[in-house]
Amino acid sequence: MLQRIQSFWLVLAACCMALCFMTPVAEYKAEVESMQQTVQSELNLLPKGEVTMSEEQLLTMGATIDYSQKMSGFKTWPLVTLAIFIGAIALVSIFLFKNRVRQMRVVMVGFLFNVVYVFLLFFWAVDAYGKTMVQAMNADNLNVTWLAGAYAPIVAIVFFVLAHRGIKKDEMKVRAADRLR
Repeated sequence: MLQRIQSFWLVLAACCMALCFMTPVAEYKAEVESMQQTVQSELNLLPKGEVTMSEEQLLTMGATIDYSQKMSGFKTWPLVTLAIFIGAIALVSIFLFKNRVRQMRVVMVGFLFNVVYVFLLFFWAVDAYGKTMVQAMNADNLNVTWLAGAYAPIVAIVFFVLAHRGIKKDEMKVRAADRLR
């Protein structure tokens, strides 16, 4: 039955994972004190258009430089692969409603992969990209601002938990009805 509440939670979890591709994860601003310049950049799962920097812009005092993710060579393919996999798990588990025990297991696997995704995002990607930006531009005072792409997988974790709870309630009702027969 597709009209159960857990189907709604799983669709929302898949939407949260899709939102990760549409919004940036973090925004970086760093100061290059030697040239009195500000370097800014965004971390996206899929790098946006390439920005080229001219020598004139690099040498202008007080200029704001846009540092492109493509220029850094930073690869986000592990995060992209994991996000697609988690979204697929959420969508596939909706159609496993005939076997609730298997559906609970698949939802729990999606939850665990989502936790791994969040740890990779916060402890690997954001720090590593910030370090490459600082090293490339000889920048100081790196400020990181978290954006919607960082919070969406955390919300997806909550939706996976709510879906698991709904499936478990259905299973308990079916078992209670079986006992009465």
